[in-house]
This record gives sequence, structure tokens and C-alpha cells, in this order.
Amino acid sequence: MAVKTAASDRPILRSKTFLYVTEFFSGMAVMAAELGASRLLAPYFSSSQIVWTIIIGTIMIALALGAVFGGRWADRDPDPDKLYLRIMAAAVWISLIPLVGKFVILLVSGLLIVTVSTNFLVIAAFVSCMLVFVPPLFLLGTVTAGLNKFATDSLDDNASVVGRLSACNTVGSILGTFLPTFVTIPAAGTFVTFLLFSGALLAIPLVYFVSMRARRVACAVSAVVFAVSAVLSPMTGFAFWENRTTLAYEGESIYNYLQVKNLSDRTILSTNVLFGVQSVTMKDEGLTGMYYDTALAAPALADHARSALILGMGTGTYARQLRRYYPKMSVTGVEIDRKITDLAVRYFDEPDDVPVSTYDGRAWLAASRERYDVIMVDAYQDITIPFQMSSDEFFTMVRAHLNPGGVMVVNMNMISDGEGSINEALQTTIANVFDGACRIGTTYTADVPGTTNRELFAKAPTRAELARYDGCSDSWRRTGEIATVSEPIGSSMRSDVRADALRAATWERTADGELAAYMSGVGGRMTAVGDPSNDDGDGSLILTDDHAPVELLGMRAIDQLIAEEAGPYRDILEKEGIGGLLRAVQ
Repeated sequence: MAVKTAASDRPILRSKTFLYVTEFFSGMAVMAAELGASRLLAPYFSSSQIVWTIIIGTIMIALALGAVFGGRWADRDPDPDKLYLRIMAAAVWISLIPLVGKFVILLVSGLLIVTVSTNFLVIAAFVSCMLVFVPPLFLLGTVTAGLNKFATDSLDDNASVVGRLSACNTVGSILGTFLPTFVTIPAAGTFVTFLLFSGALLAIPLVYFVSMRARRVACAVSAVVFAVSAVLSPMTGFAFWENRTTLAYEGESIYNYLQVKNLSDRTILSTNVLFGVQSVTMKDEGLTGMYYDTALAAPALADHARSALILGMGTGTYARQLRRYYPKMSVTGVEIDRKITDLAVRYFDEPDDVPVSTYDGRAWLAASRERYDVIMVDAYQDITIPFQMSSDEFFTMVRAHLNPGGVMVVNMNMISDGEGSINEALQTTIANVFDGACRIGTTYTADVPGTTNRELFAKAPTRAELARYDGCSDSWRRTGEIATVSEPIGSSMRSDVRADALRAATWERTADGELAAYMSGVGGRMTAVGDPSNDDGDGSLILTDDHAPVELLGMRAIDQLIAEEAGPYRDILEKEGIGGLLRAVQ
């Protein structure tokens, strides 16, 4: 049975090749937009699994609705002109995303931050996706059904036509997946990636209409809008409000959005624009005023300060501080993002005698047999916490790479307490590894004044300590501790005694009065992590490779921080309305 549609009246569609090309570029644009969406949202909402889930879910909804309506429209009015107009509209919309999308995201965030009390991240990311990405992807979702209608001449070969269209879509989707990730985003950035793929998609309807000398006004307007976005988009960045005189660098890598700011007293690296600073270098020597200072307690707590490993090297701030105060210490760094390492050399004066491996921290540990006196875990970026670097298995691996009496220090970015918090889960997990059923070892935390950071210190036991707990030592002998040392600066001490002991240890090893005085304050702020294994334990979650819901736990921390920071503005909005809120933020 023959099937006749309006496509038979279009010369460019008679060979069907153009239909297959259309399906190819449509599939490629869908996947490129999806990957671009993750990079567009990451600087504002992080690149956590929660955000990825929202992106994938909303896009699948858009495509599903597009398929339903596309099939219905193709049956009611099989006019290919309307299909190619929808493709044109989708291409123009995608081309405007790098120019307009960031403003929409910030507007949504600003409105929700003073109106939503829980699940801010989920709601803000979902609304942003619905406004920015659902409309064009809904239009692209109508493509396959329409093309199937126009490509079918006979019901005898209908299945073959559908199969070829599906293959073209799949091949396009493959390229739309790999090219942005490995080529266009690292080389040219997210904005240019949107423009490249929207431009390729826009070429399809332009060729279609130009070949028929139709829709000339629509073609001209589309081309002009694309050109305007192409010219203006690269002129603004994700953090378009930043002072361009202090913004030394803005770019992207395979893993991160990257921003370097050169201020009067420091140079700063940020990997997002809403949640703060990831690394800093002070232009004057001395303490940084950030969490690195508190983390310098680790070499004073350890039995020896001869070697250190930094998982999450960043721009090398902690390495520089270690080399300044402990010049004889051997320091090794691991950083997964090579672009950050390059920026560290270019802008942050990273020590050239510190070897840095471009590797995932856990994979590096699995391949190494080296042991260290200090291991710094600084791989958590706000709520973007790699689950594989937060589990019982990971911290057991870290402990196995510590020398006897060595200390692990973990930088936890967001102070959030209470039952079900991310910090409680991390602290419980680490105490389970380092303290064990017999509380061998010492695990305690110290909050960083004026920040949302908390440093956790966990000390590996020695053979002398193991001997005191002979009935519990089997599980600890696997790491092979071989030395005996003096009693550590432990959580059983009074805070004033611990402060004096930490100050004395720091002075003995560094002879630096400023650092020793600061360490006295750190010792006074230290709080012991409760024993997770005793009979009256609080039942806190122990994170494992199989069960580590770090994204959901981190989201609760975001809600807590927003509630604290935005609470006064919510009160103003409730009492004085939008006018009062605008006056308050001026």
C-alpha cells in the first residue's frame, strides 16, 4: 500500500537522504544540548548526581511529549514545512542559551532562595531546566515521528525506514555525546559548544527552505538571531557580574568551570560561582586565613612530619604551606583535573619540586604502595562529593597508606550538623575506620572560624596502642603498623591541655611563633568524634561503596546554609513584600 504525503512535492526530500541527514543532526543536537546543560548548570548548582538526574529526567520528559505530539501533528497535517520550522525554532532557541540561559538561572535562583525553605537545589535546577531546555528539546522530540511519516512510501518497507532513521539518530547522538565532552567544551567552552551544534542544526532547515525559495523572512531572522548570539555570548562569562579587571582567567576543562581572580592581597580559584572559593594563594607569606591554616595541625599531630600526600592538589596552596613551615617535608600531589594543575603553575606559583599526578585520588591510592606521615583529602567541592572518596572502603585505603602514627586530615566544605547531615555521616564513617570497635586511634574535628569549613583529623594507631587492645587487634593488623611512639595529642585531653600540647609540638617542629600561636587556637577548638560502635550509639549512617547517598546529604547542608543566610530576607519579604526586599538588597 502506497503512502502519499506532502513530502513528495518537495524535490529535496524525494531521495530521502535529506531526511536521514535531518535525523542525524537532530539526534546530535539533543545529546549536545544535554551535555551542555550539565555544564551550564554546574557553576551555579554543582555537577552532582542530583543535577544530572534532573537534567536527564526533564529532557526525557520533553522528548517523550515531543514524540507524542509530533506523531499526532504528522498524522493530522503531514506538511514537512511545519516540521522544519520547528527544527529552526529549536536551533535558534539553543543558540540563545549561552546568551540568555545564565540570566534565567540566576533569576530563578534569586526568586527561590527567598521563597523555598527545603530542597532548593532540586527545585531551582528543575525550574531552570524546564524554562531553558524543555522547549527546544520538546520541538526536537517531534522530529522522528514526522520524518518517519515523510520517509515512508509504502507500508511494505516501513520497518526498514524506521530502522534507518533510528540508526541515523543513534549515530548522531553518539557524536553529540563524545564531541562536546572530549573536543568542543575543553577546547572552546560551553557557550561555543551550544553555538556550534545549534549552528549545525540550523543549517538543516535553512538548506531546506532556501532550496525551495520559501520562508525567506524566517530564514533571515533565524540567521540574524544566531549571529547576534554568536557575537555577544563569548563576551560574557558564567559570572557576568564579576569585575573584569580582577578576573584573570575564565575557562573550562573536562571536569570543571574555572575562574581565577587576582585580588590585591590574594589570587583565588573558583570552580563555581555561587558556592565560594576552592583555592587561594596569599601574596604575602604567612597564614592564609582559610582552612589550610587549620589543616596545618596535621603534621604537628603526626608522630613524624617527613612526608605528605595531597589528594585534591588544586592549585597547591596546602603544599606551599607545608613547604613553608616544614621545608624538609617531601610532598606529593594528586589532582584529577590537568587544567587546574596548569593554572597552578601559571597563576599560583605552585612549587616546581612537588610532583603532581593527574589521576583520580582513589585510583592513585590503589596503584601506590607508598606510605606517608600526613594525607590530606581535599577532593570535596561543596556538595559535589565523589562517593568513591567518602566511603568506608576509601578511608580504609587511606589508612593503609599512613605510616604508624600518621594523620589523615579531611576538608569538609559545609558545616552541617544534626541527624542525617553529611558531616555526621563522614565523621561516623571515618571514626569507624580509624577508631574501630576498641577506639584505637584518635578522630576529632576543628571548625574553621569565619568559614563553612570543618577539618577532620584521624590518627592511625601504633603497635604500642594495638598491644593494649589485644582482643581487638586482628582487624588492624592488616595495615601492618611497625613502630611505637609516644602518647598522641588525643581527644581525651582537656581542651586547654590539648591547645598547649599542639602549640608546643608546632613550635618544636617549625620554630614559627605565629603558627604555634594559631595552633593553640586550633587545639582549643578540637572536638572528639563520638564512638559509632558503642551500645548507645546514635545509629549514624556509615557510608560504603554500595550505599553512599552523599548528594542527598549534601543537599540538606545547602538547605541549612540557605535557611541561615536567607532567613532575614524571607522575613522582610513576608512583612514588607517585594518592595521591602528590593530596598534591603540595594
